[in-house]
This record gives sequence, C-alpha cells and structure tokens, in this order.
Amino acid sequence: MSDARAMYEQVILDHNKNPRNFGPMEAPDRVVEGFNPLCGDTFKIYLKFDGDLVADVKFEGQGCAISKSSASLMTTLVKGRTRDGAQALFDAFHHMLKTDHTAPIDEAALGKLKVFAGVREFPVRVKCATLAWHALDSALNNETPEEPVTTE
Repeated sequence: MSDARAMYEQVILDHNKNPRNFGPMEAPDRVVEGFNPLCGDTFKIYLKFDGDLVADVKFEGQGCAISKSSASLMTTLVKGRTRDGAQALFDAFHHMLKTDHTAPIDEAALGKLKVFAGVREFPVRVKCATLAWHALDSALNNETPEEPVTTE
C-alpha cells in the first residue's frame, strides 16, 4: 500500500470514528443543512462568527465514513479562519475533487485535505466528500436556504 493511500485510510478512519466538533451548537449565527440524495447522507453545519472570523463550527448528522470524516476535518480547518480564508479552502478543496485523478494537487493550499485526493478516482464518492463543504459554502455566503443544500 502506498504511503498516500495509508495516510488517506488513517485520516478517514480516525475522523469517522472520533469526529471533531460533532454535536449541536447553542446560539449559532448560521445553520445550514446538507443532503446527498444519492446515498442519504445528511449533515447540519453550525457556524458562529466573531466579526469576520469563524469563531466556532460544529456539525451533526449521519453519513458514510468519507462524508463524516470530511465534515470533521473541515471543522478543524475552518475554525479560526476569516470568511475569505474559509471560502478559499472550500474553493481549493472543491477544485481538487473536480479535477482528473491524475492532475497534480495544490498541497500548499489544501494542507491535510490532500488526503482526499484519492476520492477523485471514484466520482460517485466526490459528493460524499463535498456534502458538508457545500453547506459550509452556503453558510459563509449568508444563505439560509429553507431546503437542505444538496450535492446535485
């Protein structure tokens, strides 16, 4: 097994088994639900801002190991960033997952998220990895949709 593959599996398993920032948030500034109609994964993303800073972020819901670990890692990486910084991370992550699996990745922009590069080999799983991120994107842009954000 390659080092990248082993790291991918380790991160996915760890964040799935022990999700960070999991659970509801009291008095959030923004709450957005996400739903993947393809597989039924559903998450609720909670954000609290301090001015332009993402002061806190949590999630709850259920999904496969990829979607849950992606949501968990997302919360650890966007907490403490500015809205623009969190948006840039979303953009980099989304771009990576939408490119061909052989395309090089911007490791500097992605940091730990590079472990999800392997998901590109399985297009149906890309929606799992991006579900929480699409809800975050909506929340960062001050959207509070009445319907859950979907991966479609």
